Amino acid sequence: MGRPRTPLLDRERITTTALRLVDETGDFSVPQIARRLGAQTGSVYHHVEGRDGIVELLRERVCSAIDPGTLELAPWDTALEAWARSYRAAFAAHPRAVPLLMTSPVRAPRVLEQYERAVGVLLDAGCDRTATMPLIMALENLVLGSALDLAAPEMMWELTEHTPTPRLADALAAVGHGRADRAFEVGLTAFMNHARALLNGDLNEGSS
Repeated sequence: MGRPRTPLLDRERITTTALRLVDETGDFSVPQIARRLGAQTGSVYHHVEGRDGIVELLRERVCSAIDPGTLELAPWDTALEAWARSYRAAFAAHPRAVPLLMTSPVRAPRVLEQYERAVGVLLDAGCDRTATMPLIMALENLVLGSALDLAAPEMMWELTEHTPTPRLADALAAVGHGRADRAFEVGLTAFMNHARALLNGDLNEGSS
């Protein structure tokens, strides 16, 4: 038999298959990827640097949906806010990837380049270098937490007659639909106000 025109394995197919597994179950294994692609486990290792290599391919795939043009906007706060919204949308499409990607070191070159640009936006705006990474990490916490929240049930509190919570019930009724989006807007507004105050010198880094 001649060789197939389309190879069974390449990095793109491995990444796509791993991401589907993560979307379905929250994790993946190399043998699972091999079975899905009808290949031997050892053959997968010929194309990637083990599980860690696949994690970085997943990171690059998910982060490729973040609009790189957002960090070119001006002024700096417009750029940072637009980046946060695009970042959230990219991870909201694959919320189960959040725990996997956020508990492993970032090594993917294209992702590191994006962080470099985000740091540059803040430094060029006059941010003190000691405050730069805490700001970026705080924004990530907000964005990724919100991406997970978008995948949660609309009603996360199950009220029962055994535990009287009339004020909670009233507050939940008042929120209506889209609670995750509204919560994100509250958090993003608070973050941006803090960042502007910090860069304007209105407060010291580390102040509440």
